Amino acid sequence: MIDFDRIPRERLMALLRSAPKAELHIHIEGSLEPELIFDLARRNGVALPYASVEALRAAYAFTDLQSFLDIYYAGASVLLKEDDFHAMAMAYFARAAADGVVHAELFFDPQTHTDRGVPMAAVVQGLARACADARTQHGIDASLILCFLRHLTEAAAFDTLEAALPFRQHFIGVGLDSSERGHPPEKFARVFAKARALGLHLVAHAGEEGPPAYIESALDVLKVERIDHGVRCVESPALVQRLAAQRMPLTVCPLSNVKLCVVPTMADHRLPELLSAGLCATVNSDDPAYFGGYLGDNFVATFTALPQLGAREAHTLMRNSFEASFSPPEAKAAWIAQLDQAFAAG
Repeated sequence: MIDFDRIPRERLMALLRSAPKAELHIHIEGSLEPELIFDLARRNGVALPYASVEALRAAYAFTDLQSFLDIYYAGASVLLKEDDFHAMAMAYFARAAADGVVHAELFFDPQTHTDRGVPMAAVVQGLARACADARTQHGIDASLILCFLRHLTEAAAFDTLEAALPFRQHFIGVGLDSSERGHPPEKFARVFAKARALGLHLVAHAGEEGPPAYIESALDVLKVERIDHGVRCVESPALVQRLAAQRMPLTVCPLSNVKLCVVPTMADHRLPELLSAGLCATVNSDDPAYFGGYLGDNFVATFTALPQLGAREAHTLMRNSFEASFSPPEAKAAWIAQLDQAFAAG
């Protein structure tokens, strides 16, 4: 039995970083720091529209999702070879290990690269090699989820899935990301049905900039097993009740929500409301190089701005991250036991 009330605030803030946890909403291209962008640009002879690392960082003032995506795609232009994808992912894993991450399910966007002529093999094999190295070098269990870009056509998503099938052993599921406005989940109903028939796990971004109806479509049409973001569910009490009853995981990204103006400030975030409603919410970093921090930073920023969240809520969020993962039951149980031990130690 963990006595959450006996954990002092100072100790809690340390546990937010050190306690074991899973990250389920991380776009690996969004972990590409400016220093590595410039390093890869020099290595690959890619000209960037920014004079320096500082100039690129200064451009990270986003008004919405699209203003971020414009810079995100420019940064990804330096990724050309298998070793580039490996280097990017290993840089993420080093930071994740420092934040207590023991399991990570990484999103990757092959269309961002294959549309530039980068072979699918370079993308998948570079990332898969990094996942294997993450286990040996950092003790992190890692998997890959292939995401379709929703501003492109469903036909393009089908082509991407077909091109990725020779590497099927390297990814566990498919997702849906990029511009949400004007691109409802049902646009991709057939390709998700195909992925489901192939035995792949299904997730989708919904309810970040899109309305609660997009969450419902992701559930009813795409048949997803997790909702990425989902924070706008609070606008529909009936949807909140449904999500709670189904224990449908939400991969919430607090710093991202502030950076992209989904909420005005961290103090306005609806995470406490989601937890109070019994939702299976988790904390994640989304695109940490662009949004102000990795997983530990998201936990610390959230719990600093929302003092009503305490040790019990921290434990719940971390436990949820394991329960919401696509890991085997025995792995989940082992990680949760480690989590309980960390909090029981106080």
